[in-house]
Amino acid sequence: MSRRTFLKQSSCASLGILLSPLYSNAFSFSNNKDVIIGHNSHQYKVNMNWGNLDPLTTPVKDCHEMVQDSKGRIVLLTNHTKNNIIIYDKSGKLLETWGTDFPGGHGLTLCKENGEDFLLITDYERHQIIKTTIDGKIVFEIDYPKDTGKYNSKEEFKPTETTILENGDFYVADGYGNQYITHYNHKGELLNIFGGRGTNDSEFLNAHGICYDNRDKNNPSLLISAREMNILKRFSLDGKYLSSIEVPGALICRPVIHKKDIYFAVLKSKKAPNSDSGFLLIMDENNQVVSCPGATAPTYNNSNLEELYQTIRLFQYPHDVCIDEDENVYVAQWNSGQTYPIKLTRI
Repeated sequence: MSRRTFLKQSSCASLGILLSPLYSNAFSFSNNKDVIIGHNSHQYKVNMNWGNLDPLTTPVKDCHEMVQDSKGRIVLLTNHTKNNIIIYDKSGKLLETWGTDFPGGHGLTLCKENGEDFLLITDYERHQIIKTTIDGKIVFEIDYPKDTGKYNSKEEFKPTETTILENGDFYVADGYGNQYITHYNHKGELLNIFGGRGTNDSEFLNAHGICYDNRDKNNPSLLISAREMNILKRFSLDGKYLSSIEVPGALICRPVIHKKDIYFAVLKSKKAPNSDSGFLLIMDENNQVVSCPGATAPTYNNSNLEELYQTIRLFQYPHDVCIDEDENVYVAQWNSGQTYPIKLTRI
């Protein structure tokens, strides 16, 4: 082992990071002892201490998702019912907490109406979608879509994510239930249902995340992750299947669009020997993977993406990302020993 390799591994060990033999493709260690991950133009300095709080007073369980509100604050959803919502400033300072009624709090989407912020929360244990004000007042609750005939009971409906259009319409992904996508107007009235469990193009295995893609103003669409299939699927707004993007080896959570790029937390690597084998994935406007912080460098062979896998034991089941106006990335993690989010500072 070279001295340079030894120093890299020693410094990572001090941060609790374990490296695979191929770590060098996704990791560098600078003279100022910053841990740098990522590839090409999307590289980041790791901050493991961002947002750490006193677990006795402000505990977390699974840190499922994060969004940034109109004030620039970072809003975290955890399913710990002592404080389901934790609101930070960008430095990681605690600003406020609220929420004790979301034991299956999973999906978090920011809505903006007439200059006011609202939240859409999916709770798979309550089998509901809940709309709240930014400070926690309930606006409405939506139960399982019984009238569609696709569900025999509420227990079959376990929603994981929502996304919202400019006109207030929103879509719900039932990623832990019967795998349908439901479309509602701004009042919460059902307009459409499509998808369902299966391996056909228009179906899903773990329709975990959904987002509205309006980067092409003339052809807006929906991006829906079929996590167990390692596929990102594109649908029209009326529910017609359009295309698929394969991401071999990557169990992708929800797509998050920031400017022209799509960001994902990858829960785990499909063929990794350790189950907590996640990383991040960044895709450009041409649907090409350009960076995988914590994983192998994205490589294409005859236009086909080679299988991706974790190279650094940095992330433990990363579940969502939030990108701020400075291109920094905040990473929420599921089943990670009740750890707080990690911040990646863009370099």
